[in-house]
Amino acid sequence: MRGIFFDEDDARAVVARLLSDGFTAELDRDRLAGEDDDEDHPWSVRTDAPEFALEMLVDAHDGWLDMEEPEASAGPPLVLPPLRLPEAPIRIKRPDAQDPQ
Repeated sequence: MRGIFFDEDDARAVVARLLSDGFTAELDRDRLAGEDDDEDHPWSVRTDAPEFALEMLVDAHDGWLDMEEPEASAGPPLVLPPLRLPEAPIRIKRPDAQDPQ
């Protein structure tokens, strides 16, 4: 889980608080889609702290909470049976009509 902040000082304050509370915390710049300016990238704080603790810090420092999506299980691939397709056109309107050949 991670908290996103636009102010570097807020992000560093959150990291310091998490570390002093005994959790791990990493500070990094996050590039959002569509942003070209390197100065406008938000700061990301990744941590192993409980969601409630990070949510309280995010609210206090005007950031937002970003939940990471769980990775897909590495199970066997899904195998579907082959489709059974018709071999000729199906006549619907006049089933008693014979083929003109």
